[in-house]
Amino acid sequence: MVNKTDPCPVAATLRLVGEAWTLLIVREAFFGTRRFADFQRRLGIARNILSDRLGKLTRHGILRRVPVAPGARRHEYRLTRKGLDLLPMLVAMAQWGERWLHEEGGGIRLVDRRDRLPIRPVRVRAADGRELNAHEIAVEFDVDHPPGEG
Repeated sequence: MVNKTDPCPVAATLRLVGEAWTLLIVREAFFGTRRFADFQRRLGIARNILSDRLGKLTRHGILRRVPVAPGARRHEYRLTRKGLDLLPMLVAMAQWGERWLHEEGGGIRLVDRRDRLPIRPVRVRAADGRELNAHEIAVEFDVDHPPGEG
């Protein structure tokens, strides 16, 4: 459940999409997987867990369930704008894993579909484009919605 009184967006995001199966379903949706059976086959996930996670992602507006054709009984799952906005997070996770967990290679490589060149690492940037490190970032609370007030 998403706790709207928690001022930490990291904690709130993890509660929504931080479970491994959930992120893998979103990853597969970015790779073009759309149908229940295809998610199940590609991930090797149990039907009940897949059904639960797809329901959660749909209820929270990350995926939408659409008929495969007008009037069809079968449906597929597509990323919404909210779901598509998870791309930088997934790319950053893939790049981190490639750097720190697959140092010897054997993982995946994210490339630009047009020229097949590796994409640049995800970086945190200031409004003027400067790259920032952790010591250059401050946390400010929204004065209209202080912590503990919904």
